[in-house]
Amino acid sequence: MGDSTESVWIIERAKRLGFDLCGAVRAEKFAELEQFGEWLEHGYAGEMRYLDDPRRLDLSLVMPDARSVIVCALNYNTNYPYSTEAAAPANGSTDGPRACISRYAWGHDYHKVMWSKLTALTAALHERFPQPFAARAYADTGPIAERVLAKHAGLGWLGKNTLLLNEKLGSWLFLGVILTSLELAPSIEANETAPPDLCGNCRQCLDACPTGALVEPYVLDARLCISYLTIELRSGIPVELREAMGRHVYGCDICQDVCPFNRTAPVTALAQFQPRQNPAGESLLQPRLEWLAALTESDFRGLFRDSAMKRTKWAGLVRNTCIALGNSRVQPGSAEYQRIMALLERLIDSPNTTIAESARWALSRIQQSRD
Repeated sequence: MGDSTESVWIIERAKRLGFDLCGAVRAEKFAELEQFGEWLEHGYAGEMRYLDDPRRLDLSLVMPDARSVIVCALNYNTNYPYSTEAAAPANGSTDGPRACISRYAWGHDYHKVMWSKLTALTAALHERFPQPFAARAYADTGPIAERVLAKHAGLGWLGKNTLLLNEKLGSWLFLGVILTSLELAPSIEANETAPPDLCGNCRQCLDACPTGALVEPYVLDARLCISYLTIELRSGIPVELREAMGRHVYGCDICQDVCPFNRTAPVTALAQFQPRQNPAGESLLQPRLEWLAALTESDFRGLFRDSAMKRTKWAGLVRNTCIALGNSRVQPGSAEYQRIMALLERLIDSPNTTIAESARWALSRIQQSRD
C-alpha cells in the first residue's frame, strides 16, 4: 500500500491544475461492474456495441500492470438557465424555433480540455516519483467505467439517474482517470465507506424523463434516452419517441436539470465551457433550428471540429433537427413558416434516406397541426 501523503499530494496537485475533485482507488473489480454485464444482457445498450467490451469489467485487461487509479472531476456547469427553465421563443418571433443542446456540448470539446489537464497531472507524477512507472490517461476515450471508479474514489455516489452525484457540486462533472502502476493509498481506507447515497425517496429524474428511459431507479434503458437517440443512434429515430424529443437535437439534460443537488451547483469560470459562437453569430446556446437544418456537411465539419457535437455527425444532426422542427409548432402566417416548409421540402429530396424520411415526418406533422 502506498503512503497516504503521496495521495494527498496528488489530490492537491490535481486541484491546482483546475480539477474540482480528485481521489485515488485501487485498480480492482467492483460489484457495479458485474451488474453492468446484466445491463448489457437486457439489451439496454442499444446499438452501442463498443460497450460490450470485456475490458470494461476488468482493468487488468486495459493495463496489466495497473495498481491504482487516479480519478479527477471537472465542473462544467455554466451560469445559464436549465433546459427545463429556458422558454421557447414566442410565436411572434421572426427568429424561428430554437434547439436544445446539452450543456456539456456548448463549449469546446471537453475531451481536449480534460486531456490537457490529465497530461499535466501525469507529468507532475513523473516529477514527484523518481522510480520508473507506467501511467495511462483516459477522458471518456476508452473502455473505462469512470463513474464506478469515481464512486469508489470517494467523489460521490451513483444517483437514480445513473450519473455521479456530489453533494456540493451536483452532477455537472466531466470525469477523467489515470491508470498507473504506482501503489497509491486509496482515498477511502478499508475502514471507511464511500459517500452515502443521498437520493432517498426522490424520483424527480425518473418522473421528468420524457421518454421513460429511467425504467427504474438506477437503471437506464439507453434505447429510450434522448441523448442516445440524438447522438449514438445512426438509423431513423423510432416514430413513437419523436414527439417526446421536443426541441432536443444533441443530448438531453432533463434528468440533471430537475435534480435537487443541481439547484445550488456552482458554476465554472472556465472559458472553454461557455457557449461557443461561430463567425456567423450563431451560439450553441439554443441555436436556430433553421440554421442547423440548412448546414451542409462541409459546414458541419468546419463548425464542429473542436466540439463534442461532431460525434453525432452531419446526417445525425440534420435528422435530429428535422424532428425538432416537426415538434416546433410553427404556425401558418408566422414569418418563419414558409421558410421552414421550404427547407423541409428541400430536405425531403436529400440522398440521405434517414434525413429525407425525418424531413417528410416533420413536414407532415406541421401540416397536421395546421389542420
